[in-house]
Amino acid sequence: MNSEPIESLARLKARFQALPGIGPRSAERLAFHVLREPRQFAAELAQAILDVKDKIIHCKTCFNLTERDPCTICADPRREHDEIWVVEQPQDVAALEATGIIRGVYHVLMGHIAPLEGIEPEDLTIDALVERVRTGSVREVTLALNPTLDGDGTALHIHSLLSEFDVKVSRPARGLAVGSQLEYATIGMLESAIRGREIM
Repeated sequence: MNSEPIESLARLKARFQALPGIGPRSAERLAFHVLREPRQFAAELAQAILDVKDKIIHCKTCFNLTERDPCTICADPRREHDEIWVVEQPQDVAALEATGIIRGVYHVLMGHIAPLEGIEPEDLTIDALVERVRTGSVREVTLALNPTLDGDGTALHIHSLLSEFDVKVSRPARGLAVGSQLEYATIGMLESAIRGREIM
Protein backbone atom coordinates (compact mmCIF):
# COMPACT_ATOMS: atom_id res chain seq x y z
CA MET A 1 0.00 0.00 0.00
CA ASN A 2 1.42 3.37 -1.05
CA SER A 3 1.89 5.99 1.63
CA GLU A 4 0.04 9.27 1.28
CA PRO A 5 2.22 11.91 -0.50
CA ILE A 6 3.18 14.88 1.64
CA GLU A 7 2.45 17.88 -0.55
CA SER A 8 4.69 20.43 1.17
CA LEU A 9 7.68 18.08 1.04
CA ALA A 10 7.00 17.23 -2.59
CA ARG A 11 6.85 20.93 -3.47
CA LEU A 12 10.18 21.57 -1.73
CA LYS A 13 11.79 18.65 -3.55
CA ALA A 14 10.45 19.98 -6.86
CA ARG A 15 11.90 23.44 -6.14
CA PHE A 16 15.32 21.98 -5.35
CA GLN A 17 15.21 19.76 -8.42
CA ALA A 18 14.60 22.85 -10.57
CA LEU A 19 18.09 24.10 -9.61
CA PRO A 20 20.92 23.38 -12.08
CA GLY A 21 22.90 20.23 -11.30
CA ILE A 22 20.36 18.92 -8.77
CA GLY A 23 18.80 15.56 -9.63
CA PRO A 24 15.90 13.77 -7.92
CA ARG A 25 18.08 12.07 -5.27
CA SER A 26 19.96 15.25 -4.38
CA ALA A 27 16.70 17.20 -4.24
CA GLU A 28 15.28 14.61 -1.86
CA ARG A 29 18.35 14.77 0.41
CA LEU A 30 18.18 18.57 0.53
CA ALA A 31 14.45 18.56 1.28
CA PHE A 32 14.85 16.09 4.17
CA HIS A 33 17.84 18.07 5.46
CA VAL A 34 15.69 21.22 5.65
CA LEU A 35 12.96 19.19 7.34
CA ARG A 36 15.37 17.95 10.04
CA GLU A 37 16.83 21.38 10.79
CA PRO A 38 15.22 23.80 13.30
CA ARG A 39 12.60 26.22 11.98
CA GLN A 40 15.12 29.05 12.37
CA PHE A 41 17.34 27.43 9.73
CA ALA A 42 14.44 27.33 7.27
CA ALA A 43 13.57 30.95 8.02
CA GLU A 44 17.17 32.08 7.48
CA LEU A 45 17.42 30.08 4.25
CA ALA A 46 14.19 31.61 2.95
CA GLN A 47 15.33 35.12 3.94
CA ALA A 48 18.71 34.64 2.25
CA ILE A 49 16.96 33.67 -0.98
CA LEU A 50 14.62 36.67 -0.77
CA ASP A 51 17.54 39.02 -0.01
CA VAL A 52 19.33 37.85 -3.17
CA LYS A 53 16.23 38.73 -5.19
CA ASP A 54 15.43 41.99 -3.40
CA LYS A 55 18.84 43.55 -2.65
CA ILE A 56 21.17 42.66 -5.51
CA ILE A 57 21.33 45.05 -8.47
CA HIS A 58 23.68 45.65 -11.39
CA CYS A 59 26.36 48.33 -11.04
CA LYS A 60 25.49 51.09 -13.52
CA THR A 61 29.16 51.42 -14.48
CA CYS A 62 30.37 47.84 -14.95
CA PHE A 63 27.12 45.81 -14.66
CA ASN A 64 28.59 43.49 -12.03
CA LEU A 65 26.32 42.33 -9.22
CA THR A 66 26.27 44.56 -6.16
CA GLU A 67 24.12 45.74 -3.27
CA ARG A 68 25.16 49.36 -3.76
CA ASP A 69 25.89 51.45 -6.84
CA PRO A 70 28.63 51.88 -7.82
CA CYS A 71 30.02 48.49 -6.82
CA THR A 72 32.98 48.23 -4.44
CA ILE A 73 35.43 47.59 -7.32
CA CYS A 74 34.31 50.61 -9.36
CA ALA A 75 34.32 52.78 -6.21
CA ASP A 76 37.82 51.69 -5.14
CA PRO A 77 40.34 54.50 -5.85
CA ARG A 78 43.19 51.99 -5.56
CA ARG A 79 42.06 50.16 -8.70
CA GLU A 80 43.54 51.06 -12.09
CA HIS A 81 40.48 52.54 -13.77
CA ASP A 82 42.24 52.92 -17.11
CA GLU A 83 42.39 49.11 -17.44
CA ILE A 84 39.08 47.35 -18.14
CA TRP A 85 38.64 43.59 -18.07
CA VAL A 86 35.62 42.57 -20.13
CA VAL A 87 33.86 39.35 -19.10
CA GLU A 88 30.66 37.58 -20.05
CA GLN A 89 29.02 37.02 -16.66
CA PRO A 90 29.35 38.17 -13.03
CA GLN A 91 30.70 34.70 -12.12
CA ASP A 92 33.72 35.48 -14.30
CA VAL A 93 34.53 38.55 -12.18
CA ALA A 94 34.64 36.33 -9.08
CA ALA A 95 36.95 33.85 -10.86
CA LEU A 96 39.39 36.55 -11.98
CA GLU A 97 39.33 38.33 -8.62
CA ALA A 98 40.30 35.06 -6.93
CA THR A 99 43.69 35.21 -8.69
CA GLY A 100 44.57 38.43 -6.82
CA ILE A 101 46.47 39.67 -9.88
CA ILE A 102 44.07 42.09 -11.55
CA ARG A 103 44.28 45.69 -10.42
CA GLY A 104 41.98 47.06 -13.10
CA VAL A 105 38.19 47.26 -13.20
CA TYR A 106 35.61 45.19 -15.03
CA HIS A 107 32.82 45.35 -17.57
CA VAL A 108 30.23 42.55 -17.61
CA LEU A 109 28.59 41.96 -20.99
CA MET A 110 25.79 39.81 -19.53
CA GLY A 111 26.35 37.14 -22.16
CA HIS A 112 27.88 36.78 -25.61
CA ILE A 113 26.71 37.30 -29.17
CA ALA A 114 24.85 34.19 -30.34
CA PRO A 115 22.63 34.85 -33.38
CA LEU A 116 21.30 31.27 -33.41
CA GLU A 117 20.00 31.87 -29.88
CA GLY A 118 18.63 35.28 -30.80
CA ILE A 119 21.30 37.17 -28.81
CA GLU A 120 22.50 40.19 -30.79
CA PRO A 121 25.09 42.87 -29.81
CA GLU A 122 22.35 45.26 -28.73
CA ASP A 123 21.13 42.69 -26.19
CA LEU A 124 24.45 42.99 -24.33
CA THR A 125 26.20 45.92 -22.60
CA ILE A 126 28.59 46.48 -25.52
CA ASP A 127 27.33 50.04 -26.18
CA ALA A 128 28.02 50.97 -22.55
CA LEU A 129 31.57 49.57 -22.88
CA VAL A 130 32.21 51.67 -25.99
CA GLU A 131 30.98 54.75 -24.10
CA ARG A 132 33.42 54.02 -21.25
CA VAL A 133 36.28 53.86 -23.75
CA ARG A 134 35.05 56.97 -25.57
CA THR A 135 35.81 59.08 -22.49
CA GLY A 136 39.50 58.77 -23.41
CA SER A 137 40.64 57.70 -19.94
CA VAL A 138 40.96 54.00 -20.80
CA ARG A 139 44.46 52.67 -21.62
CA GLU A 140 43.78 48.96 -22.12
CA VAL A 141 40.75 46.72 -22.65
CA THR A 142 41.29 43.01 -22.05
CA LEU A 143 38.62 40.82 -23.59
CA ALA A 144 38.55 37.99 -21.05
CA LEU A 145 35.72 36.15 -22.78
CA ASN A 146 35.25 32.41 -22.74
CA PRO A 147 37.44 30.69 -25.38
CA THR A 148 34.45 29.37 -27.33
CA LEU A 149 33.19 30.08 -30.84
CA ASP A 150 30.65 32.58 -29.48
CA GLY A 151 33.21 34.14 -27.14
CA ASP A 152 35.71 34.56 -29.96
CA GLY A 153 33.05 36.06 -32.23
CA THR A 154 32.03 38.52 -29.52
CA ALA A 155 35.67 39.50 -28.93
CA LEU A 156 36.20 40.17 -32.64
CA HIS A 157 33.04 42.31 -32.77
CA ILE A 158 34.13 44.40 -29.78
CA HIS A 159 37.67 44.70 -31.16
CA SER A 160 36.29 46.15 -34.40
CA LEU A 161 34.22 48.70 -32.46
CA LEU A 162 37.21 49.79 -30.36
CA SER A 163 39.63 50.04 -33.30
CA GLU A 164 38.75 53.73 -33.80
CA PHE A 165 40.01 54.59 -30.31
CA ASP A 166 43.56 54.97 -29.02
CA VAL A 167 43.30 51.99 -26.70
CA LYS A 168 45.21 48.72 -26.45
CA VAL A 169 42.96 45.66 -26.87
CA SER A 170 44.23 42.31 -25.60
CA ARG A 171 42.99 38.80 -24.79
CA PRO A 172 44.17 36.32 -22.15
CA ALA A 173 46.68 33.79 -23.46
CA ARG A 174 45.36 30.45 -24.63
CA GLY A 175 46.39 28.68 -21.45
CA LEU A 176 42.62 28.29 -21.20
CA ALA A 177 41.39 25.30 -23.16
CA VAL A 178 39.25 26.08 -26.19
CA GLY A 179 35.60 25.58 -25.31
CA SER A 180 36.14 26.07 -21.58
CA GLN A 181 34.57 28.67 -19.28
CA LEU A 182 36.38 31.12 -17.01
CA GLU A 183 34.32 30.33 -13.93
CA TYR A 184 35.47 26.68 -14.01
CA ALA A 185 39.18 27.36 -14.66
CA THR A 186 41.69 26.84 -11.86
CA ILE A 187 43.44 29.85 -10.34
CA GLY A 188 46.73 28.61 -11.82
CA MET A 189 45.26 28.46 -15.32
CA LEU A 190 43.81 31.94 -14.97
CA GLU A 191 47.07 33.40 -13.64
CA SER A 192 48.96 31.96 -16.61
CA ALA A 193 46.40 33.30 -19.07
CA ILE A 194 46.33 36.75 -17.44
CA ARG A 195 50.10 37.18 -17.31
CA GLY A 196 50.50 36.02 -20.90
CA ARG A 197 47.70 38.05 -22.44
CA GLU A 198 48.22 38.99 -26.06
CA ILE A 199 47.48 42.16 -28.03
CA MET A 200 44.76 41.67 -30.63
